[in-house]
Amino acid sequence: MNAEHRALIDAFADRLWMEAGLSDNTLAAYRRDLAAFARWLEGRGGTLPAASAGDILRYLGERVAAGARPRTTARCLSSLRRFYRQLVADGRLARDPTALVDPPRLGRPLPGSLSEAQVEALLAAPALDRPTGLRDRAMLELCYATGLRVSELVGLELRQVDLDAGVLRVTGKGAKERVVPLGEEALHWLGRFLGEGRPRLLGGRPGRALFPTARGGPMTRQAFWLNIKRYARAAGIRQHLSPHSLRHAFATHLLNHGADLRTVQLLLGHEDLSTTQIYTHVARERLKRLHARHHPRG
Repeated sequence: MNAEHRALIDAFADRLWMEAGLSDNTLAAYRRDLAAFARWLEGRGGTLPAASAGDILRYLGERVAAGARPRTTARCLSSLRRFYRQLVADGRLARDPTALVDPPRLGRPLPGSLSEAQVEALLAAPALDRPTGLRDRAMLELCYATGLRVSELVGLELRQVDLDAGVLRVTGKGAKERVVPLGEEALHWLGRFLGEGRPRLLGGRPGRALFPTARGGPMTRQAFWLNIKRYARAAGIRQHLSPHSLRHAFATHLLNHGADLRTVQLLLGHEDLSTTQIYTHVARERLKRLHARHHPRG
């Protein structure tokens, strides 16, 4: 990628970071999408500022032909749309070339969720005779009890925990802070890890991460995801899981037990209630299956 394109993308990402407070992961996704399009344009003698709607349509069409999924294509177009709108707002372009490009039609997939019995088996999978096992049990309990995003969970620092009040102060998307209550089980396992496992992991070294690795630093999202898959196998769970399976289970199980949708929205840190409403479909499907199984006219 040439220097002009790199400078444009860097300036755009810096602007997003300053004005919207987006996470490093979100900014990295924008950078990847824009860099890939820039390289495609360079291969055809084009540039980002001079790209037309036809260029964008051809680029997206080639990606689809190569097997890109509709949701991936929609995210790529969203990145390009935000970039070009910023260039127009800055007076660098007269027209937004993405304005006439329609996004692909997307179905709204229901998030996969675990049953309550499967969650219990997953939580019980870590070996508690090792400090890493105590850490992982506390992380799994905390994730299920609070519905934290994986990035929020692994990024927690000790100062964000108030065991006496039974709450966490979590910084989510857009640098927005929310207070999340902890249940008795999560408090128990978190307290046990802080008293037994964390000191053994750190071996007297200082550390800010609530859930440090054996090296003392914070765990990565990828490492936590590998742990989930390993414990799922040990628990006999064969269905496909995502890094947010416990978050989905948290929301679905709350709704199944009568929680208010607005409350679930606040706990999940969703800015828009429509994002939370997808979980009502999950709960409704489960109720339908229960009705069909147990009602005499089901």
